[in-house]
Amino acid sequence: MTNPYLTNFPQIVLKSTLLKKIFCSLLLLCYVSAAIYAQIPALERVEPMFWWVGMKNPKLQLLVHGKNIAERYVSLNYPGVKLVRINKVENPNYLFIDLEVAANTKPGSFSIKFTRPGAKPFIYTYELKTRDRSFTRINGVTSKDLIYLIMPDRFANGDKSNDVIKGMRETSLNRDSMYYRHGGDLQGLIDHLDYLKDLGVTAIWMTPEIENDMASASYHGYAVTDHYKIDPRYGNNELYKKYVELCHSKGLKVIKDIVHNHTGTEHWFIKDMPMINWVHQWDKFTQTTYKDQTVMDPYGSAVDKKRMLNGWFVSSMPDLNQSNPFVQNYLNQNHIWWIEYAGIDGLRLDTYPYNEPAYMADWAKKLKAEFPRLSIFGETLVNGVVNQAYFTQGSTLNKNLDTNLPGITDVAVKDAIYEALNGKFDWTSGVNRLYSVLANDFIYQDPYRNVIFMDNHDMSRYYSMIGEDYGKYKSGLALLLTTRGIPQVYYGTELLMKNFSNPDGLVREDFKGGWEEDKQNKFRADGRNEKENEAFNYFRKLANYRKNTTALQTGKLMQYVPENGVYVFFRYNTAKTVMVLCNSNDKEITVETDRFSERTKGFSAAKNVLTDEWINRISNFKIPAKSTLVLELQK
Repeated sequence: MTNPYLTNFPQIVLKSTLLKKIFCSLLLLCYVSAAIYAQIPALERVEPMFWWVGMKNPKLQLLVHGKNIAERYVSLNYPGVKLVRINKVENPNYLFIDLEVAANTKPGSFSIKFTRPGAKPFIYTYELKTRDRSFTRINGVTSKDLIYLIMPDRFANGDKSNDVIKGMRETSLNRDSMYYRHGGDLQGLIDHLDYLKDLGVTAIWMTPEIENDMASASYHGYAVTDHYKIDPRYGNNELYKKYVELCHSKGLKVIKDIVHNHTGTEHWFIKDMPMINWVHQWDKFTQTTYKDQTVMDPYGSAVDKKRMLNGWFVSSMPDLNQSNPFVQNYLNQNHIWWIEYAGIDGLRLDTYPYNEPAYMADWAKKLKAEFPRLSIFGETLVNGVVNQAYFTQGSTLNKNLDTNLPGITDVAVKDAIYEALNGKFDWTSGVNRLYSVLANDFIYQDPYRNVIFMDNHDMSRYYSMIGEDYGKYKSGLALLLTTRGIPQVYYGTELLMKNFSNPDGLVREDFKGGWEEDKQNKFRADGRNEKENEAFNYFRKLANYRKNTTALQTGKLMQYVPENGVYVFFRYNTAKTVMVLCNSNDKEITVETDRFSERTKGFSAAKNVLTDEWINRISNFKIPAKSTLVLELQK
């Protein structure tokens, strides 16, 4: 008989409460004959595998997995550690052990004993470590930063020995296919940190690095199969920690991409689930509607909201039941573990609107308590300012909870910049769209915490979206790197990498030069063509200017109503005033500056940030067609 917790998804279960009770009782009986099928060690794992003293929350719940481990008696003896409760669940291969670690507990190791009369005891040596409280360790990612997004499999291969790992489900390495692994890894990224620092990048966000032992297309990282393990094709936990430390030594911050909503079907705790309601169950496979509106809709139906939140993202990604307190503890502790272990500066939260709102609010509160300087932003690929603002923290909207989410991925600004570049100027279109979107910033507690971007690993690349128009390329980058928020760029943007996301693999090409067999090395000037070097130098100059100009990071923003297809705004503080003029027309425009006197008063000259041209008079400016000027005003 098949072990009922060793599942093949999509799974069909019964909705009726009575039938569920009967079904669960039968499941337990099935274990007598399923023991042979459940080929797991007697004590397979304890997670978290170690912890720290001095946490704000003294509670710790250990997940213990092993063959019939629930038959064992648990004991431990360590000063300051209290064994509060042993939780037995439906699957006898699990125990959830509640501990309480007193504030004055000293770091050290102790034995957790699992005993049964007449059987050899199991012993797990558990360690409580000292927290690293160094000031420079967790810096937070803010509007002072420029984020560079990388897909590690596609960036650089620094260690060929881990290209194919024996025993993993995906064994093919094929750079000619967009669906297979290409061999990029952590060492490859480490080898190119100086390239990123020189480019003007201050923070690195990688798509998930943890194990994705799926049979195909595992490179994207969003179908986790082990929450506590770096994918061995990228390296290991120790190398990841070293990567973070090296980034910090070079003044670079690290963002970790985490997924609350789902896992991969090959996850070890999906193959042998602790309990039936560990994931959301349906009579038949039910996919989410992807309709974020149902979460906030005052007129919405319960059934629509349930399908949005509990439906599976895709059939290969089981939807975790975040109403289950054991699931909650597991995710919370895993994220805390990684931050404390590696010293991560920020978290990007995948598929944020699909998560249980009350749980996510509580999750954020708990993590902020442990790491006050940690930065968090949620992926909200939704339509409209109001929809994305709904998910941000504060009481800025008529909602029934505070999400405690500092910032989001600002799709509204992305779409508005594209409209400014590609649209026709009219009352609500063209550059007027960008003006209008930013005018709605009153709806956020702090819009400067939003991540602004033009593309990512799920979207058509920026250069293709603007018709490979180099003038628009420069103009859009100037807007992105001078307006409010935390700018994020996708790897290769500085080199005019292009393609449309149909399918997604087309926008996930290798960074040429990241593999020793590459004939071209785009990390070097002599490996780039003339246009690529021009784009690289433009990007680098603007990014480094932003890195050294606080007015573009935390300075105030003042914008003016667009006229004649020209949009003008200022970023300013006591140190500097930067004037940005965007001409969306197909012809050169001369702009008189009288109407901007509120911000230009006291200044008589300007310096073009990108050309170093000195402008002696600022009474008017000639702006070339389809371009954006970035001017530092001078007295």
